[in-house]
Amino acid sequence: MRYVVAITGASGAVYGVRLLQELRGEKVLVMSEVAKSTIPAETEYSVSEVEAMADVVCEDSDMSAPIASGSYEYDAMFVAPCTESSLAKFACGIADTLVSRAFACALKEGRRIVLVPRETPKSAIMLENELKLARLGVVILDANPGFYSRPGTVGEVVDFVVGRCLMQVGQKQELFRQWG
Repeated sequence: MRYVVAITGASGAVYGVRLLQELRGEKVLVMSEVAKSTIPAETEYSVSEVEAMADVVCEDSDMSAPIASGSYEYDAMFVAPCTESSLAKFACGIADTLVSRAFACALKEGRRIVLVPRETPKSAIMLENELKLARLGVVILDANPGFYSRPGTVGEVVDFVVGRCLMQVGQKQELFRQWG
């Protein structure tokens, strides 16, 4: 299995980092410039340490990277966290960065796409953009944890969301206790 993991500049960089740690298979990473400043501000990791968690790293400005082509095969794309600005670009078909171009390719090729927006409250525009993408088959997996597993740490709250991401691509997860 091969996955594209995009990390954009929304608060919640830890979701993308944890996904890279837990996702089994080949991982292609692309980070926005804002994400590169958010990662060390919000986590104990440097950008280079996060890059080391991936098998391939692409620069967001490199529009000739393999993931900018629909013919580059992979199983699913994650954008975690996903800024509402990126989500708006996706909903409008704007492909001016590698993250947005890779999304456009994944969408047109019918690949599984999981977006992890981390924004609250949401405006009507944000909700309409999410609805538009959901109607196109994109999974909108808000960074909203369940509490039935009784998380006791921030890490366990993060693990719930990441575990749900893994479940979206059929990967068994042991990050949280499932309901029932």
